[in-house]
Amino acid sequence: MARRTLEELLAEARSRIERLEPAQAWAAMREGAVLVDIRSDAARERDGVVPGSLHVPRTVLEWRLDPDSATRSPHAPGLGERVLVLCEHGYSSSLAAAALVELGFERAGDVAGGFEAWRAADLPTASPPPPSREGELPGMAPPA
Repeated sequence: MARRTLEELLAEARSRIERLEPAQAWAAMREGAVLVDIRSDAARERDGVVPGSLHVPRTVLEWRLDPDSATRSPHAPGLGERVLVLCEHGYSSSLAAAALVELGFERAGDVAGGFEAWRAADLPTASPPPPSREGELPGMAPPA
């Protein structure tokens, strides 16, 4: 198998998903889209969160959203729902959204520029919710 560059991987992933500017993503959320924040706990604590977003760390994204997973989040969107992924700068979210397409989420996309662009667009942010409850698996909490 020939080696592919990161730019090629991103281009391929982005050809399979919908990319929205932050203001478009905010409007889509108000129309029912689920925003999944895959940033680390440390980034969320430092920078804040998007109100109404569902936090699912990138490391467990597929397990928390896959309808057949034994560790699916009770707050996970259905396969037919519009799902938008948010990361720090808008790169890992593209790869994550493409993985969701592979799982059957036909309406998966991401936020171009990530949380950095969201904040620069002066869209709503909030303080992060309290830490997970003792024994709660990452990515299982309700939306912020």
